[in-house]
Amino acid sequence: MSLLNAPIRIVLADDHEMVREALARILEASGKVRIVAQAGNGEEAIEITRSSQPDVVVLDYTLPEQDAPQIVESLLKAVPSVKILVLTVHENIHYAVRVLESGAHGYLIKSAAVEELVEAIDAVYQGRIYLSQKISDEVLQHLRRPKRERVGLESLSQREFDFLRLLGSGKSLQ
Repeated sequence: MSLLNAPIRIVLADDHEMVREALARILEASGKVRIVAQAGNGEEAIEITRSSQPDVVVLDYTLPEQDAPQIVESLLKAVPSVKILVLTVHENIHYAVRVLESGAHGYLIKSAAVEELVEAIDAVYQGRIYLSQKISDEVLQHLRRPKRERVGLESLSQREFDFLRLLGSGKSLQ
């Protein structure tokens, strides 16, 4: 349960309605959270977060038109007090590093157990950083290396990384 024994107020943002509905039911059944709103894209997530003032936003990494680092920055500008947990299929530590650098409070792999999701929500709500157990050691080792020693994807700027991601998803240069 949250610090005040009241349910943690959550906004769910995922572009797949079935995933949002399933997550909402699972989380509500835990008794520790209350879903106050749902969003299917980044703009909607920002608007809903601004109007509903949730405690935590559970945000899918890959949403239409914007990805998580951009949305995280916009959410924090709109509602600086909100905590953000990114929920994703991406086990690549570079995705985790990018969202954490943009201000997210947690990063959880979707293959995690429901109990870990509830634990992650509670952790970020309490002001802690939460990393999926599956990748936490790798992310911490990565962050301990000086930036000048990073190679490959980890040496790219956010703009370069976004460009490669778009190319990889089949987008045209025109």
